[in-house]
Amino acid sequence: MSEETSQAAAMLPEVAQLIVAALNLDLDPSEIEPDAPLFREGLGLDSIDVLEIALVISRRYGFQLRSDDEDNVRIFSSLRTLAAHIASQRSG
Repeated sequence: MSEETSQAAAMLPEVAQLIVAALNLDLDPSEIEPDAPLFREGLGLDSIDVLEIALVISRRYGFQLRSDDEDNVRIFSSLRTLAAHIASQRSG
């Protein structure tokens, strides 16, 4: 397991907590499956939810998630991919 992969795995609970807090979700962060979709099925998030999450992430980790980034669909596809993206930005 690479260092970035292990950093991302370690961040899963923290990122799940950020999502729950940012969106005032009525669920425990541990209930968010790391590989479940964040949109539609899964958590059922919409574009407004993503903006809220992006704002919280930029405040917390000090980098911007741009709305015009073509990788956003991949970045926000699951908790695991979001945590991996954060880990890559923090270590880069």
